[in-house]
Amino acid sequence: MKGLFIDAVDALADVYHANKLPGDPPLDVNEQADIPPEALPALLAGYRFILNDHTQLPTAAMAKCTDLKHVIFLGTGARSYMNPEELAELGITVHIIKGYGDIAVAEHAIALIWASARGLARMDGGLRRGEWIRTEGRQLTGKTIGLLGFGGIAEQVARIAGGSGMKVIAWNRSPKTAPGVEFVDLDRLLAESHVLSVHLLLNDETRGFLSAERIARMRPGAILVNTARGAVVDEAAMIAALRSGQIGHAGLDVFDNEPLPAGHELTTLDNVTLSAHSAFRTPEASDTLIRRALDIACTVAKG
Repeated sequence: MKGLFIDAVDALADVYHANKLPGDPPLDVNEQADIPPEALPALLAGYRFILNDHTQLPTAAMAKCTDLKHVIFLGTGARSYMNPEELAELGITVHIIKGYGDIAVAEHAIALIWASARGLARMDGGLRRGEWIRTEGRQLTGKTIGLLGFGGIAEQVARIAGGSGMKVIAWNRSPKTAPGVEFVDLDRLLAESHVLSVHLLLNDETRGFLSAERIARMRPGAILVNTARGAVVDEAAMIAALRSGQIGHAGLDVFDNEPLPAGHELTTLDNVTLSAHSAFRTPEASDTLIRRALDIACTVAKG
């Protein structure tokens, strides 16, 4: 069974070659960054499975990829790039990879929290422009962090935040327990959190979950951090709340449209710290991700 790594960009080709083993199925590597949907049928002809990092796979185009049986998505957020249920109806199974970057994403979320609390991006930008900007920071020891959703990443955030002296509360759509974490209802989570960190998977039920109405129920001036998916938060409502001060600062690694367009309104706000959907990008996480993808490839190649 022949496979294709459809978009091995940003050094992923090197990671693949470093982690492949002699027993892995044959895999061609394409290092093209942006693949238009109309090019997919010709590109995927003859391939039974693909590794996909970020390429959009619209159902209409995939219906013409009659050889393809498996999509191995490099991460958990496949729904941002394809409709797994519609692909299943075409006979294409979508595989996701959980847990490979829990520590990496959690550490990045913590970095955004501290950078947001101390206004580091604003001071850094000012100094680079020759301006001496000194922000009034916030101490986080003794403050409350609320985790919106509680999976593997949130568990690691809870560990780090709790170890730094923060009170950790969480809300999850299904009942959970964890050491050092108090699970509360959604209203209490929003009202009490000095920092609200988003950890919900994106699906039809969570799209726009942090709506204008729910943002209005947040503690005034709270820090909002999102390392999950941009579409979980109502972007227009978030921007309005940043302008009004209802949200004191936002630390964002994910956005509705990626790459973030030049001149986007978020880039004009002083109370926003931005990173380029890179929370998962560490050598350790990348190695684990590719190796687990190849393990799935071995399984599907054996039928």
